[in-house]
Amino acid sequence: MGVPQTKTDLIPALIYCRVSTTKQKTEGSGLESQEHRCRQYAEAKGYAVEMVFPDDASGGGDFLNRPGMRAMLAYIEAQEGKPYVIIFDDLKRFARDTKFHWMLREEFARRGALVECLNYKFEDSPEGIFVETVFAATGQLERQQNRRQVIQKMTARVEKGYWVFHAPIGYKFKTDRIHGKLLEPNEPVASCLREALEGYASGRFRSQAEVQRFLESKPDFPKDQPNGKIRAWKVTKILKNPLYAGYVQAKKWGVSLRRGHHEPLVSFAAYENIQKNLVAGARPAARADFNEDFPLRGFVECSECGKGMTGAWSKGCRKHYAYYRCVTRGCSQRSKSIPRAKFEAGFEEVIKSLQPSQQLVDLAIEMFKDAWNGRLEYMQAERREWQSQADAADKDILKLVDRLLESESQTVVKAIEAKIEKLEREKISLAEKAREPLPNVGRSEECIELAMKFLARPWDIYKNGNYAVRQTVLRLAFSEPLTFTPEGVYRTIKTALPFKVLGGLSSKKCEMVLLERIELSTSPLPRECSTSELQQHLKPWQDHSQAWAVIRPNCADTQPPSGRFFHKRLQRCL
Repeated sequence: MGVPQTKTDLIPALIYCRVSTTKQKTEGSGLESQEHRCRQYAEAKGYAVEMVFPDDASGGGDFLNRPGMRAMLAYIEAQEGKPYVIIFDDLKRFARDTKFHWMLREEFARRGALVECLNYKFEDSPEGIFVETVFAATGQLERQQNRRQVIQKMTARVEKGYWVFHAPIGYKFKTDRIHGKLLEPNEPVASCLREALEGYASGRFRSQAEVQRFLESKPDFPKDQPNGKIRAWKVTKILKNPLYAGYVQAKKWGVSLRRGHHEPLVSFAAYENIQKNLVAGARPAARADFNEDFPLRGFVECSECGKGMTGAWSKGCRKHYAYYRCVTRGCSQRSKSIPRAKFEAGFEEVIKSLQPSQQLVDLAIEMFKDAWNGRLEYMQAERREWQSQADAADKDILKLVDRLLESESQTVVKAIEAKIEKLEREKISLAEKAREPLPNVGRSEECIELAMKFLARPWDIYKNGNYAVRQTVLRLAFSEPLTFTPEGVYRTIKTALPFKVLGGLSSKKCEMVLLERIELSTSPLPRECSTSELQQHLKPWQDHSQAWAVIRPNCADTQPPSGRFFHKRLQRCL
């Protein structure tokens, strides 16, 4: 009767298990079943299993990209000189690529480890190496065929308008009875993204940094850094993604931009505005270190150097004092402090001067309504024109495709492809405009109410709003930054177009035109002249006699008028 082997006498072994996807690892039992079979094999062969190394990485590509495989190779190196047996459940779990199969074999051989498989026997004979190569090549063929089949199915689904990759931020997949897996907005993240995208498209957010800070301020939006920050490249990726406008594409598979079946967060027109803003480059961003105590900091410029003035607190003997000042090096007004009360009191007078009277507001409301109705009629004609332009762009695309098929020059081909892509985007934008429904009456009332609420009370909104609201009022009310002079006054302000129009209406003076005609001797045509125009004509004549000599032929009076009734008599004669 033999002596039983102790644990120290057994050959040390390591088990490697692998599944292709993380889903198989979490939802299936592939790793557990592989480990169970390998342990049974080791027990039958008399091996002592020291460690199990699982992986859920894809079988294609370099085996060194698998965390479990790298860990196992490092473990063997750490136990230098110890003869290990590496156990695999199946040869396909080893390496489904001929090149990497033999590279991995060499890595194990260099470390003195043997390889054993439950359903294949490794042999070092020429015949065994040939058969092993055939098996490895067969696994590679199956992997590549499966990959090709998957790509073909995914390409066909993208061409039909479905997203087949991971759901982006703001969306999640749902199972639809008709469409299958379909994206839907993931609230409340989708609402945060919608506001951010529309804000950057409309100019509310002037830079990507402002969009980034806005998203970071939302507690529901997922952050990708431990400190609650979002990486800048992720914001850029979001702004460039047409998926949020309801369109899908897969450039690496040759699938051009097309309408998707999922619900968009913004319109395609807003997406195009975002791309234009990105191409235009960086614009001045709102300060990240803003201080609500100094809302005019950076918006009001120094009259000497033209740079934005800053604001800060200064410590006095008993308390702190708030000042605005210019800090530009070399400026004659540098560090000359202006009390905040004086600085902002002048601004208060400026913005209060923009507030129109209630009578003018009522007039503007009626003008808005007339303009809205006129715009509706014009939009109906515009929609027909947009559809006509979209059809023309479609015809141009077909012509370019014919030229593309006939061309053999790669330079010409690339130029035509770029032109086709541009026309495709134009066609999509025009078609979307033509499909947009006309706004209803309720929408007009809502827009007019919001617009007039701001135009009628800009100071009240500014005074009662927070820092963000105040910055918005500044951008909407003034077309250019204000300029503060050393004398303590603001220079001529340049208001935005709505306030400019209202100001023109309130300051316009109407004069009655005289009913009588003035027939000049130099022209046979009749002419009407206002009182101010008459005075302008008579201005060169310093005395009454000169004026009387000109008009006497047309006057029935024999004596010239005199005194303070001179001009009235002149008008009566004319």
